[in-house]
Amino acid sequence: MNQSIQNMVLRKIVVLVMCLAAIANAQTVLTLDQALEFAMEKSPEIRQAKLSLEHSKQNLNAENARLKSHFGLNLTPFSFSRERTFDQRYSDWYDTQMKLLSARFYITQPIVLTDGTLELTNRFSWQDHSYEQGPISGGSTTFNNNLYLSFKQPIFTYNRTKLALKSLKLDLENSALFYAIKNLNLEKSVNQQFYDVYYRKMSLNITEEEFKNNQESYQIIKNKVEAGISAKEELYQAELNLANSRTNVQNVRVGLENAMDDFKILLGLPIDHEITVVADVSFQQIAVDESKATENALKFRMELRQRDINIQNAMANLIETSALNEFKGNLSVTYGLVGTNEDFPQMYDDPDQSQEFSVSFEVPLWDWGEKKARIRAAKATIDQRHLDKESEESNLRVALRKAYRSLKNQLSQIDIARQNVKNAELTYEINLERYKNGDLTSKDLGYYQNQLSREKLGYIEALINYKLALLDIKIQSLWNFEKNASVVPEITF
Repeated sequence: MNQSIQNMVLRKIVVLVMCLAAIANAQTVLTLDQALEFAMEKSPEIRQAKLSLEHSKQNLNAENARLKSHFGLNLTPFSFSRERTFDQRYSDWYDTQMKLLSARFYITQPIVLTDGTLELTNRFSWQDHSYEQGPISGGSTTFNNNLYLSFKQPIFTYNRTKLALKSLKLDLENSALFYAIKNLNLEKSVNQQFYDVYYRKMSLNITEEEFKNNQESYQIIKNKVEAGISAKEELYQAELNLANSRTNVQNVRVGLENAMDDFKILLGLPIDHEITVVADVSFQQIAVDESKATENALKFRMELRQRDINIQNAMANLIETSALNEFKGNLSVTYGLVGTNEDFPQMYDDPDQSQEFSVSFEVPLWDWGEKKARIRAAKATIDQRHLDKESEESNLRVALRKAYRSLKNQLSQIDIARQNVKNAELTYEINLERYKNGDLTSKDLGYYQNQLSREKLGYIEALINYKLALLDIKIQSLWNFEKNASVVPEITF
């Protein structure tokens, strides 16, 4: 069995033992992946971003539904009116009475390509009209049906339907990007707090080990003093070291509990819920290509796409602003058949044509420079959005360079920390023998014990920092160098 396989087996055994110990204490054991699942499900920020995404998605669905064929029916089951009217021609009053029922069925189809509207309409009515003017009276009962097709088209202006649809699509994409960015930011926060809790947990283990060593040292010097081999002041120093070690254990434990509470809040867990974390921080060097990271980031970073969306929205605003006080027109065409008869089956025995064609224009004369000023403001906004994108690209490049340097530095720190632990262990073992032989004071031994504890914590911290540096590279570049795969979120519409 080679060394790598042995290390892997050992790590699994350690994690299993820690899990069993936690279960015995009725705690929820959390790995990093489980913590991320909890956070993604419970995080208020993620839930808000998801609701914003749903809002944008439903707005686009509503607009797509509006652009389909619409069917409508207007009914007037019965209408009655009676009026007394003066006839100026004969200088006489006459009474009219009208009974009416009508229905209007229509199919409306918006045309996205031209921003026009096509409508097929059928109007049906029955009316019973009567009048009385002195001794003269009369009336009629007729059926009427008007079937016609109409087309209305704005001219000399921009396509408002297309622009609105594009705006909603961009809004949905922006919401999806915002949601994906929140997920990545939450992943970073969970990793940082998870490893902070793990570091404090390991720190507590090391300080407890240090306290145990101080207890052994105290017992050794106590036996020597009682045997008259060592001076009494050595016992006082050993008591002081033991008391300081006990205080350090308590301080570290309080820090761990506070960090655990903060971590529960991030995960959305109840504060009184007992948890513990298990992690694999064993070192495995990952090859990272800086040029690959930069290239992938410039291609897929969501913040850059958001800047593109801001530019497109600003250009859409320029189009709308340019239409302020504009010269524009409307074209309307209608053609249909009208049938009227006293008998329903014979309405279309002798139909009439209904035709209408009109062109109208709206001509602005003077706006005191309002349009020009607003267009200049809109163009300034577009220039500002381009500068925002350029600035975002520069910041992205700088952030990646810093992340890459930090990763390289952490590799060096791990090597240094590993060697420091070995040296500190050897130094402590040598001086512990000197202490047992009476060649070293309790104060000096305490210094070497503290040094060993510091170096162990420094090594754990270096391993954690390396993992966080790898995560930073992954988030900055959207490329997972551990799996050699893209981590671009899938955005569906």
